[in-house]
Amino acid sequence: GWLMFRLRGGLLAGVLFVLPGFLSILLLSYLYVAWQEMLVVQGIFLGMKGAILAIVIEALLRISRRALKNPVMWWLAGLSFVAIYFFKVSFPWIIAASAIVGWFGEAIAPKWFLVFKGHAGKEGEGGPGLLDSMLEREWYRPKFRKMVLVACVGTAVWLAPLVVLIPMLGREHVLVQQELFFSRAAVVTFGGAYAVLPYVAQQAVEKYQWLSAGEMLDGLGMAETTPGPLIQIVQFVAYLGAYRSPEPLGAFWCALLASIITTWATYVPCFTYIFAFAPYVEQVRGNPRLKGVLSAITAAVVGVILNLTLWFGLRVLFAKVVEVKWGWLSVGIPEWTSLQPFQCVMAGGACAAMFRYKRGMLETLGACAVAGLVYRLVIGP
Repeated sequence: GWLMFRLRGGLLAGVLFVLPGFLSILLLSYLYVAWQEMLVVQGIFLGMKGAILAIVIEALLRISRRALKNPVMWWLAGLSFVAIYFFKVSFPWIIAASAIVGWFGEAIAPKWFLVFKGHAGKEGEGGPGLLDSMLEREWYRPKFRKMVLVACVGTAVWLAPLVVLIPMLGREHVLVQQELFFSRAAVVTFGGAYAVLPYVAQQAVEKYQWLSAGEMLDGLGMAETTPGPLIQIVQFVAYLGAYRSPEPLGAFWCALLASIITTWATYVPCFTYIFAFAPYVEQVRGNPRLKGVLSAITAAVVGVILNLTLWFGLRVLFAKVVEVKWGWLSVGIPEWTSLQPFQCVMAGGACAAMFRYKRGMLETLGACAVAGLVYRLVIGP
């Protein structure tokens, strides 16, 4: 959109990309809190949890095949997993550390860090494409003053809700906390939604207690089955958190505002980045140092997604998981007596459907949802 119609094209393309997912999750979140106790709703989400685990495993395998091309990348993924799973190192610190490793690693041993070759065509293929021809025009050329101006305006727009919310509601209000938290999450969404979801889940469930682990799984299933990007799950998280702590606005209006504010905090940085830095990114996309950084970050993301897989898997298969700590170490240990046989069958069936029989994600989700519905209606709550 930005390349074709400049600012208005970028705004239109971005808004229309986000809007369907926003409206879908808003409606489903409202129905979820209104009908959460109904057996039909419980059954649908019960069945979908097993499919969600299979989808996360599929994402882990897909990114692993792409990123882990040599022993160094495997070591980075392993260290990332150990850091986040056993020591609860925050996701932003893992991204920062892996970026530094990639920056210096490419300079010291480039053959181990140049995993990604960029998105340009193969040597000798074709001529200049749309990006190259556009960047020849005056308006699209990198300009430092313009970049600084756009970055400052975008940052001001991004953080504008805080200027209104803090004087009105105070810094501890749920809407202020959500604007601050999801703004932090937005700037570290390297590797897609699966990479940042462990960070969101850990903070939203354990620190802020906006929702339970089971509800986080329900939200993931909701986001997987609606149009728009998977990261829109943050809207569901915010909706439930605000709905349960609405004072003094009322549950409906506070939850609605939380949906808007969280979507704002998540996507305005994307708009700002594109409008301010797109010309520079296109100029330096072949820089080997940046490719080394990207390779290291993506390898670290594999370890983070493995953490997500275990986090979700334990909570799908077991009704109770206890966090056990030994000094700096912290590990989730399931209570084996709380094993849920139906969820094991659903997870196993979903994995077989996707990996053995090559069924699609939506088809697998639908089949599991029907199975969960039948099970709940027959067995009861």
